[in-house]
Amino acid sequence: MKAMILAAGRGERMRPLTDQTPKPLLQAGKHKLIEYHLLNLAAAGFKDVVINIAWLGQQIIDALGNGSDYGLNIQYSDEGEHALETGGGIYNALHLLGEKPFLVINGDIHTDYPLQRLNELTPTGLAHLVFVPNPEHNSAGDFYIQDNQLALTGNQKYTFSGIGVYKKEFFPPQENSAFPLAPLFRQHAAQKLISAELYQGPWQDIGTIDRLEKLKNRRY
Repeated sequence: MKAMILAAGRGERMRPLTDQTPKPLLQAGKHKLIEYHLLNLAAAGFKDVVINIAWLGQQIIDALGNGSDYGLNIQYSDEGEHALETGGGIYNALHLLGEKPFLVINGDIHTDYPLQRLNELTPTGLAHLVFVPNPEHNSAGDFYIQDNQLALTGNQKYTFSGIGVYKKEFFPPQENSAFPLAPLFRQHAAQKLISAELYQGPWQDIGTIDRLEKLKNRRY
C-alpha cells in the first residue's frame, strides 16, 4: 500500500514560525513533525510515500530527498504557489498513488496510532476513516459512527483524526482543482460507503504554536 502525507498547507495559525519554514519541517524534539510520520510509516511496513507540497515546498524536498534516509521511496506532488485544499491535494496526486487503496495522513497531526493496522487494508466501501475523541479545540466533533460506519446522525460526534484509507473511486471527476474533503465524506456516508473506527490512544492536532510546545513537552 502507498501512503500520502498532506504537507502543502500555509500554516497560517503557526506564524511567524511558518513564514520562513514550512510547517512539516518545524522541530518537535529530535525530529521534525513530518519525520515522525516517515519513521512510523517505515516501521509499519510502508515503502512508497507521496508528499504534496506548495508553500516553501522546495525546502521539504531538500530536507527529505528521495526518502532513502528513512527507508522509503518519496515522490512529490507539487501544487505550485497555492495549495489545493485537502480533497484537491489528494485528487491531484492520484496518478502517483496507483490503483490500489492508499493511506492518507495529515502532516500536522502527531499520533501513536499503529499504522500497521491499515497497511494492506481494503475498505469494504470507498474509504475507512479513523476518528478520535473530541479535543478541546473541536468539542462539537465532526461526524457520527454507527455500527462501524460513518454516519450523518447519531448520539455522539467524533473528530476526524486526519488518517484514512481511500480507494481511487472515492474521488469522482472534479471540475475545480481545489476542494475540501468534508462534502465527499457526507456524500459517501449517506450511501454507507465509508467504514470508521474510534482510536482512543495518543493523538494531537499540531495546529498552533501552543500545541507544538505541548507536543515538545509531552515527548521530551
